[in-house]
Amino acid sequence: MLTRKRFLGYGFGAGADLLFPHRFSAFAATTPALDPSLLTKFSDALPLPTAAAPVGPSAYHITMSQFRQRLHTEMPPTTVWGYDQSYPGPTIEARSGEPISVTWSNELPTQHLLPIDRTLDGADTGPDVRAVTHLHGGHVPPAVDGGPLDWFVPGESRVFTYPNAQHAATLWYHDHALGITRLNVFAGLAGFYLLRDPVEDALPLPAGSYEVPLVIQDRAFFANGELRYPDEGVTHPVWVPEFFGDTILVNGKVWPYLEVEPRRYRFRILNGSNARFYELFLSNGEPIRQIGSDGGLLESAVALNRLLLAPGERADVIVDFTGQESQSILLRNTAKAPFPNGDAADPRTVGQIMQFRVTRPLAGVDTSDIPPTLRPIERLAPASAAAVRDIPMFEHLDADDEPITVQLEGLDFDDPATIFPRRGTTEVWRLINTTGDAHPIHLHLVQFQVVSRQRFDTRRYSPTGPPTLIGQSKPPNANELGWKDTVRANPGEVTTIVARFDDFTGTYPFHCHILEHEDNDMMRPFEVVA
Repeated sequence: MLTRKRFLGYGFGAGADLLFPHRFSAFAATTPALDPSLLTKFSDALPLPTAAAPVGPSAYHITMSQFRQRLHTEMPPTTVWGYDQSYPGPTIEARSGEPISVTWSNELPTQHLLPIDRTLDGADTGPDVRAVTHLHGGHVPPAVDGGPLDWFVPGESRVFTYPNAQHAATLWYHDHALGITRLNVFAGLAGFYLLRDPVEDALPLPAGSYEVPLVIQDRAFFANGELRYPDEGVTHPVWVPEFFGDTILVNGKVWPYLEVEPRRYRFRILNGSNARFYELFLSNGEPIRQIGSDGGLLESAVALNRLLLAPGERADVIVDFTGQESQSILLRNTAKAPFPNGDAADPRTVGQIMQFRVTRPLAGVDTSDIPPTLRPIERLAPASAAAVRDIPMFEHLDADDEPITVQLEGLDFDDPATIFPRRGTTEVWRLINTTGDAHPIHLHLVQFQVVSRQRFDTRRYSPTGPPTLIGQSKPPNANELGWKDTVRANPGEVTTIVARFDDFTGTYPFHCHILEHEDNDMMRPFEVVA
């Protein structure tokens, strides 16, 4: 266990705005960084992830390996990790109530592609290369959750059977190995998992080629095309508090374009970045209509001028290109990094995501529509909760106000569990953010509902008592009224969620989905008991 300086105080404190600077302190001096402004934007067509091919009835075999893939026509091929020789990995499509089994095989090399920080829990012992696939948003038994301690090494495989006992939803899979999740996902280990059901099938939503998955990620590169991730830290030898790249990729392609017809399209959008938030909007001022969130369809569509997505969150949206013939429309981003009080998005680089070109002729009458009611949602009752739990978030700083570690409950991941929900009961969790940045908190096993957000007095807060609340509580945003598995916990606020712990007992993690935070102890176990 790493010996650390202990936490210096609660609240924001001096230097809070500088807690998570973006650093590339020391890269190989012989290989210059790639200047992203030299790349021609929107010169490559958007690739669509391949469909995972079954190897038998409801069975898949997917292999992790290292290979080279061209991410932009003006860049040399990049060495990446991926599933089935693809970055991002193949899309698994499954149906609600119909289990599938996936054999995950690790055929990665024994030397890691990126620098490892051995002062982090989980990276201090064990082999350099290890992996385990987590189905993010999956309601699954603990043996197939793909938890951080369940990694396996090159040459080994694991068979996970997913029950798919949940509504249709945009799920995704990604690596979750303790202490190196940020590295494995940055290298390319992520893919979509789309779950469908009869309720969704019956809706006249855009389908087929008019339904497009989009995973947005930021990266940085060396001039030779290789991935550029920090290799020198501040309070740790390698670890940096957050990674923010200067180049945007969608579906593994740098600043791509998509040719579309003048009609409605459905986009399954995933924020697959390590730490960057996205505040998305269309350059022509048209609204983005959100029809679903992490855990499936909303009750009704929500028209948005800006779509905010934290790392790990998904949004199921409709964009209408009707009447936009011959236009080129940009999907843009204005989210600050760190969010919400960091640096503004550079409009020349990370402020641009991709381009839509309305240049395809209409193939036929657009019969798609957005019904006024998408799916009824059972509302969980916070008043009937069997337990209300306060879960504070802390930053541990050194004498120079530099971050050493980030924690939930003031504990490390390997400290014993303190949260024991009883199977079949509902609980309210109050996420108390004492830090200066927003944290996307992800719970394994359950989809939950957002209840409220409310400011609290950060200077007076002590973990020995409840927070002193300020002003009125705010209801969740309209597009947060569905089922969620990842929620944005804003700085200086108490974010209240409610969840029901059904079906499975066992130990699961919950954590910040800023992967640099997750890898440095902002992750805790909870155990569902009978």
